[in-house]
Amino acid sequence: MKKVKIQKAVGMVLGHDLTRIVPGSYKGAAFKKGHIIQEENIPALLDMGKETLFVLDIPPGRLHENDAAERLAQALKGDHLLLQGPVEGKISLITQISGLLKIRMTDLTRINLIPNIIVSTLHNNSVCKAGDIVAATRIIPLTMPEKGILRAETFCSRSGPVVSIKPFSKKKVGVVVTGSEFYTGRVQDGFEEWVGNKLEAYGCEIIRKETVPDKVSRIAGTIKTLIDSGCDLIITTGGMSVDPDDVTRKGIRQAGARIVFYGTPVLPGAMFLYARMGRTPLLGLPACVFYHKVTLFDLILPLILAGEEPTRKEIALMGHGGLCRNCPECHFPVCPFGK
Repeated sequence: MKKVKIQKAVGMVLGHDLTRIVPGSYKGAAFKKGHIIQEENIPALLDMGKETLFVLDIPPGRLHENDAAERLAQALKGDHLLLQGPVEGKISLITQISGLLKIRMTDLTRINLIPNIIVSTLHNNSVCKAGDIVAATRIIPLTMPEKGILRAETFCSRSGPVVSIKPFSKKKVGVVVTGSEFYTGRVQDGFEEWVGNKLEAYGCEIIRKETVPDKVSRIAGTIKTLIDSGCDLIITTGGMSVDPDDVTRKGIRQAGARIVFYGTPVLPGAMFLYARMGRTPLLGLPACVFYHKVTLFDLILPLILAGEEPTRKEIALMGHGGLCRNCPECHFPVCPFGK
């Protein structure tokens, strides 16, 4: 540290806490170690009787915590994020829109192995709303070698942002309710109550809903009709188990869709189906969506709306954390399910 007159300390880094005392009411740090002296701080410092200060003498090749934090956060930051800070070497990354949080987890780990810096995030594929803090950086010491930040910047420049937000698209949804019991009116399907409200929460619109019997040709024809009418997301319900009358999968295939996966290691949601018909995603919902408050549908829907195309391997990985606890009071998504 070196001693300088207060008027020459502007822009320099305070080397220790400065205590302010108001007799009978307050005693505490008015300026903390690491604070960068500003012109507007001088009157308050003079009021405290300070005419000289001890400041840090940061040598070339080292960075103050705030400078390091800002460079790190800028390197990490992807689309639709803004920065809050730095304060004491910490910067928060805040989403500007509602969307799906994407984390490059391998690069995140590599960066956190660099000495003196940390990056904390929410889980990959978290659903976020505008204003949410989705990640934060922190520099551990007051100053650090610049080479650590250069390493992090290199990782990010090669592979892309570590933290980003993918916006949700507002789909035009076509619904195919299968089952003779629904087609004849003997049973009400309950789609709007159990599924429709979840779609509406993302701004999606159900533009057409058709109820058909358990006949392969009717299911296939209805799917084609919905796509031709402008639907860019198809949802089918019913007919996903192994009963003889459950022919929905055959109807989906006959319509020309490519089934990406049927069956998942997620409970509830084991009989879920995901297919694509050209560019149009198709979701086959099992009966559990009409009983359980949260199922695999709640994990897959935001991925689809963000333009993701889940693979069999990604679904297989969901088996870890894919068992719902069925808590008496559901706190999803603030819970382990799907994490």
